[in-house]
Amino acid sequence: MEKKQKHFIIQPTYPGGNKALGEFVSENLHYPEQAEQNNISGSVHLQYVVNDDGIVESVQVLKGLGYGCDEEAVRVVKLLKFGKVKNRGVRLKSTKKIRINFNKVIKRQELTYSLKRQDDEPTKINYTIKI
Repeated sequence: MEKKQKHFIIQPTYPGGNKALGEFVSENLHYPEQAEQNNISGSVHLQYVVNDDGIVESVQVLKGLGYGCDEEAVRVVKLLKFGKVKNRGVRLKSTKKIRINFNKVIKRQELTYSLKRQDDEPTKINYTIKI
């Protein structure tokens, strides 16, 4: 006896999958100036609703960082467009969660020091420190 496939509710997905979603967020996310001045980094956890047309509604911050990071995360999530979903003529809204990371990019610097002995011996010691 064959089992019938169960028809579950179809959830809206981002075109291109999670990888494309991550790329979109990283391309559109701007590190807030206030957070940069205060050396703030971490994650903002958000919850949002996607309607049957793929439009994001009702964005809520579940866990925020402050310093402009919460507002920036909400702005980027509101830009998302999901694919339309058909569930046998029933219009459904889906609740989703996302975590947006704010990590300050550290500029690398290289310092070189040279030490020479006082007795003018030809031995020279060079140190390079990468930060």
